[in-house]
Amino acid sequence: MSTSDGKLRLSQLCQEISGKRNLILASNRGPIDYHIGEGGKLQGHRGSGGVVTALSATSQFIDFTWISSAMGAGDRQAAEMAQENRFKAAFPGHSLYLRFVVSSGSVYHKFYSVICNPLLWFLQHYMWNSSHTPNIDARVYDAWENGYVRVNRAIADAVIDEALRSDIPPLVMLHDYHLYLAPGYIREQIPDVIIQHFTHIPWPELHYWQLLPCVMRQAIYEGLCASDIVGMQTKKDMNNFLHCCEVFIEGAEVDYRGHTVQINDHITRVNHYPVSVDAANLRKTVRSPLVQGYKEKLRPLFGEKTILRVDRLEPSKNIVRGFRAFDLLLQRYPHLQGKITFLALLVPSRMHIRQYRRYSDEVDEAISAVNTKYGNDDWQPIQVLCENNYAQALAGMCNYDVLLVNSVIDGMNLVAKEGPIINTRDGVLVLSETAGACEQLGDNALTITPTDLEGTAEALYRALSMPPDERRQKATALKKSIEQEDITMWLYQQLRDVVELM
Repeated sequence: MSTSDGKLRLSQLCQEISGKRNLILASNRGPIDYHIGEGGKLQGHRGSGGVVTALSATSQFIDFTWISSAMGAGDRQAAEMAQENRFKAAFPGHSLYLRFVVSSGSVYHKFYSVICNPLLWFLQHYMWNSSHTPNIDARVYDAWENGYVRVNRAIADAVIDEALRSDIPPLVMLHDYHLYLAPGYIREQIPDVIIQHFTHIPWPELHYWQLLPCVMRQAIYEGLCASDIVGMQTKKDMNNFLHCCEVFIEGAEVDYRGHTVQINDHITRVNHYPVSVDAANLRKTVRSPLVQGYKEKLRPLFGEKTILRVDRLEPSKNIVRGFRAFDLLLQRYPHLQGKITFLALLVPSRMHIRQYRRYSDEVDEAISAVNTKYGNDDWQPIQVLCENNYAQALAGMCNYDVLLVNSVIDGMNLVAKEGPIINTRDGVLVLSETAGACEQLGDNALTITPTDLEGTAEALYRALSMPPDERRQKATALKKSIEQEDITMWLYQQLRDVVELM
């Protein structure tokens, strides 16, 4: 399906839904982060993270209300200023209604900083060192009841309140690991609701979930199975979820061929919807004066050839191993010294969490070690910019020779899709086989095992020395694959399945 055909069919689906269902979308992070600027003026900026990137295109096709947590003082002020708990906010190219759910600082800390991160995030990214962590003690149990459960109920209550504003029955789309319990709470109050829940991060296999106490994982699986549709990133995630439902939920009837879970009279359909990017909008954005300005700013940081990574500064992204592999590359192929630059555009992430601060220190140490070992007054092998600047990241992705995505594990990793769409140098993608994007893009990338420093160094060298014709062939194939399954297709597939339930 071409992009234009896909948008037409998606538009038609949305028109069919809009007359019959009141669409409400909920996630922890909203599409706009509000900050209090000089003179107390409220300023809004595009929210960070894959959920916002994926969902920002939705309001091009259908009106809806987006409910999210107030994550900072700016969000709280925006919520206080809102009339009737909701307000219309400008978003690049379109607008939508926003509604913030305000929790106390203590409750939100327990929800986000004890349960969501690091407990669930680390579990679902296979990041626990199970001989030492986690240690699920009274503090964690308290955070579950007085943080995770309470915020999920608060989000559900906001969804229910929003649904009752309309005479049209609701369609509720919930997103990610923050809101596993919300479907059950919503279903209790609005039986005729259609609920779709999509998880953007990996879904581990059975034995890893058994490291989580029974009461918690039981609530998670029963909450999700109150949905009509459960969406995952990959086939592996989908199959893991089905297997876990069969084992963890007493009386659940799992149909692996039909991808359904039946509990009593309720049937939950499980499917995989690989999230993607808005290819056309990306190309439009990189032509903007803002991105063009950042291209000029970054130009002095590029070498004769440039390896790029664009990541949140967190352990699952495997940044330290990437730099160590680069060290091996320079050591093994000394003729590259002085000619190649590794440009890292990193976004600070969850720095209030101890594990993330520690990992940030390890990243700094790895950078210093490489630059001290090989650098001189004229050349620093690793150049780093650490800030949340999406326009700057897009500018960097336009001009790389090699894009390194070596995450330990990722639900998808949209950088692996954004880069090839806008790159102008036939850049080569070096991609971890444990990133969800590898299921779609692996044939035209150089795939690596994320723990394999030797293999990563050799993949980087192969990418840098690849003949122009092969580079062009792979880059063209990547673009075509991403365009055929862009964000329009992701939305279309989900809403198509929703319409079948109406």
